[in-house]
Amino acid sequence: TGIEQEDTMLILFPDNPDIKLREVLVLTRPNELKEKWDGHRLTAKEATTISGIATIVWLDTIESLLQSWIHIAHAIYLNSNENDRKNNAVPARDYRYAEKMRQLYPLHHYKRSAVILKDLRSIKTPLEIEVMQTAIDITENTFRRLLQFIQPGVMEYEIEAEILYSFLSQRATGEAYSSIIASGDRARTLHYIENNKECKDGELILMDFGAEYGNYCADLTRTIPVNGKFTLRQKTVYNACLHLHRYAASILKPGISIVDYSDKVGEEATKIFQKIGLLNKSDIKNEDGQNRAYRKYLYHGISHHLGIDVHDLGTRTGPIKPGMVFTIEPGIYIEEEQMGIRIENNFLITKNGNKDLMKNIPITAEEIEALMKK
Repeated sequence: TGIEQEDTMLILFPDNPDIKLREVLVLTRPNELKEKWDGHRLTAKEATTISGIATIVWLDTIESLLQSWIHIAHAIYLNSNENDRKNNAVPARDYRYAEKMRQLYPLHHYKRSAVILKDLRSIKTPLEIEVMQTAIDITENTFRRLLQFIQPGVMEYEIEAEILYSFLSQRATGEAYSSIIASGDRARTLHYIENNKECKDGELILMDFGAEYGNYCADLTRTIPVNGKFTLRQKTVYNACLHLHRYAASILKPGISIVDYSDKVGEEATKIFQKIGLLNKSDIKNEDGQNRAYRKYLYHGISHHLGIDVHDLGTRTGPIKPGMVFTIEPGIYIEEEQMGIRIENNFLITKNGNKDLMKNIPITAEEIEALMKK
């Protein structure tokens, strides 16, 4: 709708005999006294101008209005959070509202709108891709800035502050998620967000961050040397991770499922981990289907949907389709070497393959070293 104001509802009723009531936007009624405390609330005219929706009703009238509409509805579609990463500790507002509707109208037929919305969200329009590319470009500019900023002795939180400053100065909404700034052995912790340690000479630093722009997310990960120069071993492992990244990009195409694609990347990881001395033939021989040997060093998924949420709605079992956007983010985490490396770009699925939306962001060890030297 384009409406950013909280406590807003959209009601779609395409079968309503009254054409004016087929699309209704529900807003909090403006209150002059409350606005002195909480700021401006949209008028009906302002909401129509922004959204294009002609019929605006106030939230304090919605119960009586629903009662007059609902008897002619054949089915009621209710929203729910069906993201597989949702937190169920406290019932969400959508869930509580669904329970209320069932109590008020127990004989009606209820359906899940999330099934429809998941498909709509997973296939991006050209305009959505344009907005996502802006978020990615802001993220790229920020990464290039960090390559000049990082040096031994800098604190992880100083890097985080630099990221947020760069995002906001480029008119981003802010961070798409809490930035991960993990130096040294902390890079093996996938969701490390304390960001409170000193970055030391000789260490690597893993940075997982992305801008949010127009409600859409970017999601970038790069691992760089704190002092600007990879050691021979660091570069060997980095290049192995980059090889996995490029291999994954070569097979992420329409028709394959994320499950099958991930299995293929796992097979390639097994080969490359042997080449860099992490696995041997005995490790491979003794593995089983539930406990693959490569999982000791790569223990997370390779890709996820990206869009309005950083881990956006979408299927893992169905075929990948053109218009979807995925991350590709292999990692190698070696406890005995206190090393963690991850490389992540964002890809748009096209008719015959994919397009790297982050192709302009430095990714090779040589590019990173050259830019840090300047």
